[in-house]
Amino acid sequence: MAVSVGKTGTQSFVMTIGGECVPGKMSFGVINPATGKVFAEAPECSAEQLDAAVSAAERAFPDWSRDMDRRRQALLACAEAIKTHAEELAPLLTREQGRPLPLAHQELEFSLGWFQFTAGMNLPVEVVQDDPTAYIEVRHRPCGVVGAITPWNYPLLMFTWKVAPALLAGDTVVIKPSPYTPLTTLRFGEILNEVLPAGVLNVVSGDDELGAMITRHPAIRKVAFTGSVATGKKVAAAIAPDLKRLTLELGGNDAAIVLDDIDVETAAAKLFGYAFANSGQVCCAIKRIYVHESVAAQLVEALAGIANATKVGDGMDPESQLGPLNNKPQFERVIELVEDARRSGATIVTGGKPLDGEGYFYPPTLVTGVGSGTRLVDEEQFGPALPIIRYTDVDEAIRNANDTTYGLGGSVWSADPERAVAIADRLESGTVWINMHMMPNPAAPFGGWKWSGVGVENGIWGLTGFTDLQTLSIARA
Repeated sequence: MAVSVGKTGTQSFVMTIGGECVPGKMSFGVINPATGKVFAEAPECSAEQLDAAVSAAERAFPDWSRDMDRRRQALLACAEAIKTHAEELAPLLTREQGRPLPLAHQELEFSLGWFQFTAGMNLPVEVVQDDPTAYIEVRHRPCGVVGAITPWNYPLLMFTWKVAPALLAGDTVVIKPSPYTPLTTLRFGEILNEVLPAGVLNVVSGDDELGAMITRHPAIRKVAFTGSVATGKKVAAAIAPDLKRLTLELGGNDAAIVLDDIDVETAAAKLFGYAFANSGQVCCAIKRIYVHESVAAQLVEALAGIANATKVGDGMDPESQLGPLNNKPQFERVIELVEDARRSGATIVTGGKPLDGEGYFYPPTLVTGVGSGTRLVDEEQFGPALPIIRYTDVDEAIRNANDTTYGLGGSVWSADPERAVAIADRLESGTVWINMHMMPNPAAPFGGWKWSGVGVENGIWGLTGFTDLQTLSIARA
């Protein structure tokens, strides 16, 4: 492992550029969210080092793009490398991201599985004419160098969602993790570069300006970004002059519509899990619950019982079920939104204030007596604070669920699947789940409507998003 002791006594990590381990010109501290203190140093990539990474990717591209079988085997080797190093990577992920250690292992298992699934995919070739006059087929060709920018909530899984299909498509990659969670990605890159040809995958780290440099770099032909709507808009504007290809997976304000025929206890356990997983820091977590008035009181009581019994603590503590929020700005945002709801007359059923002590710990918070016009309902909280809103007429619930600039996911909860599907057909979101939520599948497209994104990830749709179409026409007469 390319780790050294920095001047502060914390660990220092390196980038992988052209297959080589490279320190940054400068470094920045990475904070453990359980303590609020710096525990390691990450390299700060300079403009010159970014140019070197992009140049390495350009040099690797011609050879890499020629052989699909070679790329397929390389992805399987990446999966094996993840399995081999899981015991090293998971604790590091917990320390910098905050989630409990078993869930860090789960993220690694998902990443491994996504590499394996992607390795088995094929780029489609469609024959549109085959007659005595001509043969015409439509093929997918790699874009070139891909610039990928990943978020702090699931740094390794979002890495995998971008890198695995890009590599299979024949592209080469320069990837930058969030400055809040760079360490596991940097180490991930070192490990994968042990089984990949030099220059195919380059991992650089730095602040937001590095991300801006990636989006503007003239040799990068495709940008894949996961993050906030505000930053996504900046990315889209930055690539426009160069007409780069683009995938944006942005924020969500997912609504769950709960009908009057549910089994409350069964639904409550699932709803709680889908709302508060990763302490609510999931783009497609349940962010709002609309529940029929006939079962609302029962559901709130059941959710409160689960919330009060949930152990919030350091992710390295085996008893912890939820960890801290990842960073101070997000911690302060959740506090701000809950306090705004309180001032507007909301009822705070559980939680409602930070836990005592160091770190960014906030308990699962249930809020009632709110509706449209309250920031906690209208905005994406991305944390453990859940508004629960009563409705009388399901048409009202559907209107309120759709009354947002977001359109990532949504769900309908009912004992009658046909009734639920009829409602699902009216929801304005890229994914709708029935009696479940927040369950992307590697075979299915995942992306948002409206401000929640452009393009999709996963499945054949995500794979072809890393290609350009080419029409091959052969005259026969």
